[in-house]
Amino acid sequence: MALLHKQPATGRVPMRGEAPSVAVRPSSRRVIARAYVDEKAAPAGPFARQTFKNQLEALKSMSVVVADTGELDLVKKYTPVDCTTNPSLVYKALSMPENRHFLEKALKAQTKAPENPARPYAGVADQLSVDLGCELLKIVPGRVSTEVDANLSYSTQPTIDKALHLMDMYAANGIDPSRIYIKLASTWEGIEACRVLERQGINCNMTLLFSFAQAAACADAGATLISPFVGRILDWYKAKEGRDFAPHEDPGVLSVRRIYNYYKAHGYKTIVMAASFRNVGEIRELAGCDNITISPQLLGELENSTEPLERKLSKEAAKTESGKLSNMTAALFNELHGADPMAVEKLKHGIDSFAADQKKLEDLLASIAAGKQ
Repeated sequence: MALLHKQPATGRVPMRGEAPSVAVRPSSRRVIARAYVDEKAAPAGPFARQTFKNQLEALKSMSVVVADTGELDLVKKYTPVDCTTNPSLVYKALSMPENRHFLEKALKAQTKAPENPARPYAGVADQLSVDLGCELLKIVPGRVSTEVDANLSYSTQPTIDKALHLMDMYAANGIDPSRIYIKLASTWEGIEACRVLERQGINCNMTLLFSFAQAAACADAGATLISPFVGRILDWYKAKEGRDFAPHEDPGVLSVRRIYNYYKAHGYKTIVMAASFRNVGEIRELAGCDNITISPQLLGELENSTEPLERKLSKEAAKTESGKLSNMTAALFNELHGADPMAVEKLKHGIDSFAADQKKLEDLLASIAAGKQ
C-alpha cells in the first residue's frame, strides 16, 4: 500500500528523490475506514474526513509505517516505507530453510582470519545482516535499519568502528548511505557513539529506549531517529501492578506521547518511531507519531479493521511541561535514567536478549561450517 496523503516528515533526512508509489493491493471490502487528518493533508478544514479501505491505509496517511521484520515475503505483502531489523529478527529470518543460501554464501565469502578468535563467526554475522538489508532495500522505497552487535553496547569506540564497517559493507554493495539507519542501543556509550557518527553523516536509529532521560540525551546528541519501546514498558508495569491497562492509559503509550510532545515543543528534528507493540490498541493511540514500526501480525489486524481511526498526535498540538535538557552529561544521564527502575531493567534485558540471539546466529553458522546441518 502507498502513503495516500504523505505527511511532511518532521526532521526526516531526505532520501535521493521521492519514494516511488506502491500500488494498493486489491480488496473486496466495501466498508471503509475513516481517518481524521490535519489541515496540511486536507486543506478543507482542521480535521477533514478522508476515506480509506482499512485502518492500515488510514494510518499510512498520518505516520510513516515501517515493517518490524526481516522476512522478505511479509515485507512484500504489507508494502511498508522502511524496514527495521535487530539480532532477533535477523536470526529468525535467516534460520528459515528458504534462506539457508544466505548463510552458505556468507560462509564461502569469508576469506580472512576472524578478528576475534573467541567469536570466529561474528564477521560473517555482520555480512548476513548487510546481505539481508540489501534484499529488503530491493522491496522498500525507503530505508533499512541495521543494528550494531549488541555485545558492543557499553563501548563507544568499538561501536563507532563497527558502524563504519557496516556502512562500508553497504557501500561495497552499491547502497547509498541515505538508505541506511545504523541502529544502536541507547546506553550512554551508544548515545556518545551516535553523536560522533551523526557528525560524520551517518544516520542513527537509537533503540532499546525506555526512559525520558534516554530520549532527551538522544535528541541532544543529534540522533536522526529514536525507537521508544511501547510493549516492553507495558510488560514491566503489568508484572509489577498485576493488572491490565487500557490503551489510553498504557504506560508505554504515555511514554511515547511525552517524548513526542517534548521533541515537537522544543523543535528537535529527531524522528520518533514508536516500536515494540503488544496490541493494535497501542498503535491506534499513537496514530500521527512520525514513524511507527509494526510486526506483520499487527499489520494484518490493522488491515482487517475498518473502524474509524483518529489522529492522536500532531506537531501543531504538541505541548510539554518538561524543560529542554541540553548539554547532557554522563553523570546527569546516569542520575535521571537510573531513577527509573523499569528503564534500567529493560535496557539491560534488551541488550542481553539481542546478544543471546547474536550468539545463536553465530552458533548456527559454526554448525553449518562444520557440516553438522
